Amino acid sequence: MSAVKPPSLSSGSEDDEVHKFVDNDGNPVDVKAAEVPADLAPPRLEPFRLTDIFFRRDKLKPLDPNAIATQVSVYDDPVLSKHYWPSAKYENLHRFDISARWTWKEERALVRKIDWRVMMWAAVAFSALNLDRNNLSQANTDNFLPDLHMTTNDFNWGNSVFRIAFLCAELPSQLVSKRLGPDRWIPIQMCAWSVVTMCQFWLTGRTTFLVTRALLGFIQGGFIPDFILWMSYFYTKNELPLRLAGFWASSNACSIIASFIAFGVLHMRGVAGRAGWRWLFLIEGFITLILGIIGFFMMPPSPTQTKKWYRPNGWFTEREEIIAVNRILRDDPSKGDMHNREALSVKRLFKAALDYDLYPLYIIGLMFGIPITPPGQYLTLGLRSLGFSTFKVNLLTIPSTVAATITLFGVTILSELFDNRSYVSMLEDIWALPFLVALYCLPKHPNPWVYFGLASGLLSYPYTHAIQVAWCSRNAGAVASRTVNASLYNMFVQASSVIASQIYRADDAPRYRRGNKVLIIITVFNLVIMYPGTKAYYKWRNRQRDRIWNAMTSEEKSHYLATTTDVGNRRLDFRFAH
Repeated sequence: MSAVKPPSLSSGSEDDEVHKFVDNDGNPVDVKAAEVPADLAPPRLEPFRLTDIFFRRDKLKPLDPNAIATQVSVYDDPVLSKHYWPSAKYENLHRFDISARWTWKEERALVRKIDWRVMMWAAVAFSALNLDRNNLSQANTDNFLPDLHMTTNDFNWGNSVFRIAFLCAELPSQLVSKRLGPDRWIPIQMCAWSVVTMCQFWLTGRTTFLVTRALLGFIQGGFIPDFILWMSYFYTKNELPLRLAGFWASSNACSIIASFIAFGVLHMRGVAGRAGWRWLFLIEGFITLILGIIGFFMMPPSPTQTKKWYRPNGWFTEREEIIAVNRILRDDPSKGDMHNREALSVKRLFKAALDYDLYPLYIIGLMFGIPITPPGQYLTLGLRSLGFSTFKVNLLTIPSTVAATITLFGVTILSELFDNRSYVSMLEDIWALPFLVALYCLPKHPNPWVYFGLASGLLSYPYTHAIQVAWCSRNAGAVASRTVNASLYNMFVQASSVIASQIYRADDAPRYRRGNKVLIIITVFNLVIMYPGTKAYYKWRNRQRDRIWNAMTSEEKSHYLATTTDVGNRRLDFRFAH
């Protein structure tokens, strides 16, 4: 027996509500809510969790690939399910089916296909972003600042201007993305900033340097939350953090590739009478332009909109589309609230912006990256000042990049293993603290290899940004809120970089002991107050909701869901992750 969509309900008491079903022969059957057939609910299987490997060996059994993978959700409740039905505007509504069931084998095959199509392109596109926004570090190894008659303070202002422009563009970019669709807007961004990157070939001094940094920041702003929004159309909330770890790991892979590109391109110093760093900007900008053009053909709007004139068969079969849509909505019904090209209303925008329950995460976004940023920005300059050659410096950045990729995946997996975000995210600061203390204690003229070892050890830290981005997305609780809140979170992250860019000052060179002291204080603040305080706040908010929600009867819950104007994380049935 399968359900007809949507279920029609007659008037009367809850027990008398009648649901329309059809039997296996297609004959209509009326069934009271209290008598809904058991075969419509998925088996009450306890889903396999990675924690079983460590804590429940006695209960471990091989997972049957042919077992039902459909997870229990609110759609299995005949009384409450109608309150979570997708919007009529939802682009995937024609594939939504509460009676759909599938096996682990089918779902795993689908996720592998999504990883190959979505995650792979996300990694490539994000690499393009980092290629063009981080190539300033490679340029610094080729006398970039002396050639333009600038100081390290000018370099700091360039980073600050970039970040300010970046954060100012975050929210406007998300609004454009929500209206046009990230599948259109992201390739437009990539092509636009690649042109600005190439224009840096003709830099003449401080003014043109600051102008191009501002333009790059403004065009690139919003790219990351735009991409996360697009990825959320394909992945569940438990799958997204690890994919975001891959997203940021691609940045590290890009850094390694960029180091080798820089090693070769910087040897072009003197070609056509130009510095090597000028050719670096021109060539890497051209690479990004090609990728941006490819992007127009690589990003479908949603799982059910993959067929195009250049892709006549699409990515998925009809069966795979049904699985893709229903597994996402069973995991998070709020993803069916809006069409993927539906613009945000001003009212919805301000409501999301004033959501005080996300403010603790914004503060985390502001503070967590500060201790790591200045040492990372100054690694190449520091190594050059200690006598390493231009080309050796670019190669010496590779070990910490490789190590950071490993720790990034490790900390993200750990977060999902323990279903914890706040305490696991503290590992970044726990890692950084001893290295910062060691850098603070270095003499004025340290052994170059000692400095290299300490700086590389620090920059091998477990980057927790992927965990926190997914944490913010999860705690937003609705597509519209998620769109705005992801931008606001990333704006605070960019503001963090603006602050961090001013901590190492020219009068504190070359060891920056004053700057490192400030970084140590911020690290201790993060460990003692910020993360524990955020966890305590969300536990308190959940207890408040529990007291109200658990005291309500089924009839009262149904009435609330039918009449409430609360959306996203303002609803009484929403619980914050921590």
